[in-house]
Amino acid sequence: MQSKIISRRDLDFLLYEWLNVEALTQRERFADHSRETFNAAMDTCEQIATDLFAPHNKKSDQNEPHFDGETVHIIPEVKTALKAFCDAGLMAAGQSFEMGGMQLPCVVEKAGFAYFKGANVGTSSYPFLTIGNANTLLKCGTPQQIETFVKPMLEGRFFGTMCLSEPQAGSSLSDIVTRAEPQADGTYRLTGNKMWISAGEHELSENIVHLVLAKVPGPDGKPIPGVKGISLFIVPKKLVNADGSLGERNDVVLAGLNHKMGYRGTTNCLLNFGEGKFKPQGKAGAIGYLVGEVHKGLANMFHMMNEARIGVGLGAVMLGYTGYLHSLDYARNRPQGRHPLDKDPAQPQLPIVAHTDVKRMLLAQKAYVEGGLALALYCAKLVDDERTAESPEVRSHAALLLDILTPIAKSWPSQWCLEANNLAIQIHGGYGYTREYNVEQFYRDNRLNPIHEGTHGIQGLDLLGRKVSMQDGAAFKAFGAEVQRTIAKTIPMPELADYAKALGTALQRIETVTQTLYGAGDMNKTLANASLYLEAFGHTVVAWIWLEQALPAVGKSGHDADFYKGKLQACAFFFKWELPKVHQQLDLLEKIDTTTLDMQDAWF
Repeated sequence: MQSKIISRRDLDFLLYEWLNVEALTQRERFADHSRETFNAAMDTCEQIATDLFAPHNKKSDQNEPHFDGETVHIIPEVKTALKAFCDAGLMAAGQSFEMGGMQLPCVVEKAGFAYFKGANVGTSSYPFLTIGNANTLLKCGTPQQIETFVKPMLEGRFFGTMCLSEPQAGSSLSDIVTRAEPQADGTYRLTGNKMWISAGEHELSENIVHLVLAKVPGPDGKPIPGVKGISLFIVPKKLVNADGSLGERNDVVLAGLNHKMGYRGTTNCLLNFGEGKFKPQGKAGAIGYLVGEVHKGLANMFHMMNEARIGVGLGAVMLGYTGYLHSLDYARNRPQGRHPLDKDPAQPQLPIVAHTDVKRMLLAQKAYVEGGLALALYCAKLVDDERTAESPEVRSHAALLLDILTPIAKSWPSQWCLEANNLAIQIHGGYGYTREYNVEQFYRDNRLNPIHEGTHGIQGLDLLGRKVSMQDGAAFKAFGAEVQRTIAKTIPMPELADYAKALGTALQRIETVTQTLYGAGDMNKTLANASLYLEAFGHTVVAWIWLEQALPAVGKSGHDADFYKGKLQACAFFFKWELPKVHQQLDLLEKIDTTTLDMQDAWF
């Protein structure tokens, strides 16, 4: 039976026919690998996700974690699935052999992790956050911190979190007030509250390693205002002794769980640091260990946040993707109605996949989810190029592309793969609106993705306010050069020439509109419609990604011909139905419209 998590045929196409990941094995870091080892890793991910993650997805949604005042209770299937994940070495899949890892390319690691995101986004959050935490400490931590905290995380004994937001600050990190007081022994004592902490409390691992943003008081004893005063700390739930054994409980406690619309399998916590319920080493205050330099915390945490943003985009893709496959299966097996010109009630009903409007909704989903997955894996491949490409020029170019594409990779799937979930419900009709069918949960789970790890609006501000202008527009130019390369390859191809021209027109308009927006002379006006700019830019990016996918699909025949025809039809849909939307958005942006900026509170 074909998987309803993800199409393996699509993954193989993206990895081997489009991104050519086999070529990565020519690089020193991946020289021990081959297509066979990549496939073996993917097979392992598919099996564990299918056998142990997917079966309890609905159960963990219906029986969300609960707190009895002392302990968080989670259904046992979660721990069983996570143990299998860790025992298979998947927590360290992308790490070096020296760290006990598989040394897989990032693009293969993310393709494998996609199975877990699609199978059970709640349970997969625990390793997702732990891997990001470990990667941050590998970049910014000391050898002792890596030995004490990272290695147990990669072994699956400790899990990790990221603690940024506070109840009064939300996304405005400059307004956090958690304090970190330096101690004589070089540690710090933290006091404060952190809100919306995914995986912040549970009994799934021996320990929880919190990465916490806090402010160290200045010489006057007051926190330094703004983001420049923020530092990053390791604050474990339980202290770790010099020999690696677990010590006493740290002064970190769960104040309560947030009850969410979706994503219910992941504990989401309000944590109190330093309230005095526990007194490590005889006094109140959560013991923390500085990561990197004082006041450089936000830059260090952004290592984890940027990785998390691409991961959120991948999670949004996979919820949309599994919803698409569920609705496709339903449409093929649900008989209802007949063609408009053949209404004979004596004839059997047609499967609804034969109806044009259902095909429209399925094709839209296919265009969104396969376009989103291709974008996510392209960004993962850029990570590999940034780290391991042979020349400094290629590494630098990859880094620029990754910078400008990160807000797109996070926000575009969060918007349009959520729309895919909406269409999946619509295809199911009334059944899709019931809890008996999976698609309603996929929608609820996916609704978080436009919010966390930087909201849709924040990504728009990041793209227009920073990324397109950074280094005198170097990242923007790098993106434009890549698109022009694709256009040059496809213009001579009769099947793709019109799409190439349409993409070139959209790119040129974005370049012109960007210059117009920056010529406004007022950043409030420039950024007033940043979210609209993000959406126009994102659709242009995904049109480019679809043209890239079309290249290896043109002219293919044989037993797999239907697969390639499906790719080309989805590409056609995106260029005919979706890319034209960009021009209306650009028309509005070109006028530097201030309707939203000029609106006053009293007028609502």
